[in-house]
Amino acid sequence: MQTAINYINTELKDLYPATEIKSFTYLIFEKLTGFSRTQIIVNKNTVFSSNQRYEIESIIEKLKVFIPIQYILGETEFYGHTFTVNESVLIPRPETEELVGWIHNENDTNENLRILDIGTGSGCIAISLKHEFTNAKVDAFDISIKSLEIAKLNAKLNNLELFFWKIDILNAPDLSQKWDIIVSNPPYIPEMEKNEIHANVINNEPHLALFVPNNDPLVFYRHIALFAKKHLNSKGKLYFEIHRDAGQTCINILKELGFIEIELRKDISGNDRMIKASI
Repeated sequence: MQTAINYINTELKDLYPATEIKSFTYLIFEKLTGFSRTQIIVNKNTVFSSNQRYEIESIIEKLKVFIPIQYILGETEFYGHTFTVNESVLIPRPETEELVGWIHNENDTNENLRILDIGTGSGCIAISLKHEFTNAKVDAFDISIKSLEIAKLNAKLNNLELFFWKIDILNAPDLSQKWDIIVSNPPYIPEMEKNEIHANVINNEPHLALFVPNNDPLVFYRHIALFAKKHLNSKGKLYFEIHRDAGQTCINILKELGFIEIELRKDISGNDRMIKASI
C-alpha cells in the first residue's frame, strides 16, 4: 500500500494540494478494497494485485486531466449516504447538505408530509429527505431524462420509493397536486462567471444544471416561486439554495409574491446560500 501511496503522491504533487491528494488516496483505496479509512490504516501493509495497480494507474491518469474523482469512481457521499454520479448530474456539494440539514432539523420527521424536489439531478436532496422523513411521499422533477435515470437508480440503491417526473419547471404543466415542502437547488451561475469556475467543473459537469443567462439569472427562482405559490399547502414551506450574491434579490421576489416568514441563511463559508419562505 505504501508503494501505491508514493506513486499517487509523485504523480499528482504538481497538480493538486497535498490535502486533496491524501483525500484522493483514501477514496481510491476505499473503492478498491472496500476498507473504511480506519481499516486502511490498520491494513497499511496490504499488497495490491496487478489488477488493482492497473486500476490505480488508470484513475491517476484521469485525475491528471482533472476529471473529478467522483465521476472517476462513479459515486460520492452525501448526507451520510452513497450516490451514483456521472457526467449527467452535478456532483453534490457540502452546501447542499446544509440545505437538507435545515429542512431536516426544522420539520417533524414523523409527519405524513408531501415533499417536492425541483431539479433533482442525482436525487441527492429528495433521497436524503426520504431517508429522514420516512412517512413522507417524496416527488422529484427534472427536465433531463439522463438525470432522472441516475436519480431512479440512486433511489433503488438506497431502497427507497420516490416518484420521479420529467418536467421543465420553466414550462410546468397544470398539476392538481400540492406539497407541504418544496425545495430546489436550481441552476444559478450567470454565464459571465464561467471564467471563474474551475476547469474540472466546466469540462465535466452538465452546464444545463449550472448556468443561467446573464440577462435573467433568477429565472428559475421566479418560476419555482410562482409554482410554489400555487402548489404549496397551507403553511407550506419553500426552500432554495441560491447564488451567494442573490440573497436580497430572491427575498424581494418572494415578498412580491406574498410569501412570509422569509429567512436567509449563510453556508459554512459565510456566504448567503439558503432561503426559506412560507405561505
